This record gives sequence, structure tokens and C-alpha cells, in this order.
Amino acid sequence: MRYRVKTLRPGSGVATLTVEALDESEIASRLQREGAQVISITAERSGLLAARRARFPLLLFTQELIALLDAGLTLTEALETLAEKESRPESRQLIDRLLNTMREGRPFSAALAAQSEAFPPLYAATVRAAESTGDLSPALARFVGYQNQIDTVKKKVLSASIYPMLLVGVGTLVIGFLLAYVVPRFATVYADSGRDLPWMSQMLLNWGEMVEAHGGWIALGVIGFFAAIALALAQPATRAALTRLAWRTPAIGEHLRTFELARFYRSLGMLLVGGIPIVSALGMVSSLLSAHLRAGAATAADAMRRGESISAAFALGDLTTPVAARLLRVGEKSGRMGEMMERIAIFHDEEMARWVDWFTRLFEPLLMVFIGLTIGLIVVLLYMPIFELAGSIE
Repeated sequence: MRYRVKTLRPGSGVATLTVEALDESEIASRLQREGAQVISITAERSGLLAARRARFPLLLFTQELIALLDAGLTLTEALETLAEKESRPESRQLIDRLLNTMREGRPFSAALAAQSEAFPPLYAATVRAAESTGDLSPALARFVGYQNQIDTVKKKVLSASIYPMLLVGVGTLVIGFLLAYVVPRFATVYADSGRDLPWMSQMLLNWGEMVEAHGGWIALGVIGFFAAIALALAQPATRAALTRLAWRTPAIGEHLRTFELARFYRSLGMLLVGGIPIVSALGMVSSLLSAHLRAGAATAADAMRRGESISAAFALGDLTTPVAARLLRVGEKSGRMGEMMERIAIFHDEEMARWVDWFTRLFEPLLMVFIGLTIGLIVVLLYMPIFELAGSIE
């Protein structure tokens, strides 16, 4: 769940962060370990209103900023230009706040960190590393490439899930129409026939008679049931329990771990290429991991502080796969650890894409067969008395 946290850090002042966590206690303990004092924690609302809330176009802002910097403008001039051309008041005010913070003498990375609702910690960390080397434009270009790769993976997963969701929705509507409208009509016809019906047909028609007599109450019950499910899913504890269940599922849990590790390695590789030390970079990207792997990141950081190699520390924190462990050892020998972590992320992204493709190719036909059999069974049970009547006439 996403929380909006207001913190006080020595030397940095008050800042507002947006943090992903299971509950408020996890946020408090994590920030206290980082030396920050928590002032307030507020859960972000989810739903239609939250979805409609305008979001700052981070990727577009970054691409335009790169173009202006490459054209020879200073950072302040580039930000002023972006503020002038911005048509949305929220975005213009956000850029003005960045400029005001920089006019106070604070660096660009500090201004970004103070506006963490729009700029993720990785963005501020990338800029902070670039400020020491003076290559802000290439660093921002690396972040754009990183974000595009992350969005590509998300789009693959989303596009693969559209068709199964469409099948489930249409199948549910058809089955609901049969049970709520067609079955009650057949129940009225068969009730006047006086014939003995097969027990499965009789059970189905009893359902139709109950819908005919108490349709309003049944409709309210169905609405209440789905409302209760939606309310339960809005609770952090319920989502955390479902997440733990998914992680414990043998086939799904391993691929969820691979997906998170791919994002973890990609983010870490981007920061290492930007010149951030491995221990500092690990602390910045550990928030991307779920609670199942975040403890492993802390274990790996402690191991590296004791002098362990990166591959050994990641193995202690259970942050490797067989392929990742081998490539990490190769990266340690070549000294190009950042590039090697990006290669690990690419390998696991491709592996995840192949698994999603295989799963959808298997799941979609099975789902169609299940929906078809369910609809066919209802229709056969409705028409079975007619078939028996036709047989007796012959």
C-alpha cells in the first residue's frame, strides 16, 4: 500500500515521501533505521477519485529537460522554460517549487527529494550522483531508458491479462443472464407440467423459482457480496495476506520473485553506472522490493560492510538466481558490475516474458473450456425434460 510520509532529516529539513509498505509500523522502523524522524504517516486513498487525480508527467518532463540542457541552457533556465510552457497549474507550481528550493542554495537533487510525490527516490539519487560528475543530461537519459524498459515489461503483463479478463467478464455476464432470467422462465413453465424432472434439472429449477420469488433480495445479496470483496481488497491487511499467499504458491511465487529481482537489478545497475557506491545504491533500491526480499537486502548490505564480495553478499541475502550468481562473479572480475546487473535484468525480463506468454497460451483455452462447459451444462439441464418428453411421445 502507498503511504504519504512527512519526515525530518538532520541537515535536510522536512520532506514529504511516498512509500510502498505493508503497514505503518514497517515504514516507521525503516525510516528510523535511515536516521529520519517520522512526523506523520497518511495512507493514500485508492479508487476512482485517486485514479482520476492528475499525475506529474515525469517521463515527458525529463525528456524535455534533457533537450533543453543539450541545447546549451543552464539548469535554472531550462526549468524556467518548462514552467513557462506548462499549461497545467499543478505541474507549473511543482516546477516553481523546485526553482524556489534551488534559489535557496540547495542542489537540484535536494529539491527533487523534497517533492517525492512526483519524483521517486531513484530519480533524486540519479541526479545526486550526476551532480558530483557534472553529467546531468546523460544521467537523466539513463533514467529515461530505465523507465522505458520498466514500462515495457508492465505493458507486456497487462496486455497478456486483457483477454483472460474479457473472457471472465463475458462468461460471468452470460451465466448470470441464464441463472437470473432464463432459468426462472423455464421454472414457471415446468411447474405447470406436472412431470417428474431429473434431480439436477430439479435443483436448477428450484433455483429459478427462488429467484422468481425473492429476486430483489438475491440481487441485494450479490451486490453486498461484491461490495464486501471490494472493501476487503481495499484493506492493507487483506492485500498483504493475498500477496503472501501468491508468494507461497509454488509456480507463481518463484516467478514473482524473478520479476522483483529483475527490477531490483535494473535499478541497482543504473545507479552503479551513475557512480553511486554499491552499499548506498542498495539502500536506495531496497524500497522497490517486497517485504519478503527487503530483509535480504539489509543482510546483503551488512555482509558487504564486513568485506564480503557482492556475489557472496547477494547469495547470503537470497537475492540471486543461478544465472545472476554466475554473472555477478563475472562482473566482479571485469569490474563492470553496473553493466552486468543490467544484463541480469534483461535476461530475467525475457524469461518472465516467455513465462507470461506460455501461461496465457495455456490459461486462455482452459478458461474458454470451463466457461463453455458451464453454459452448456445449464442449457442441457434446462432442455433435458423436453428431450425426455420427445422420447416418450416417440
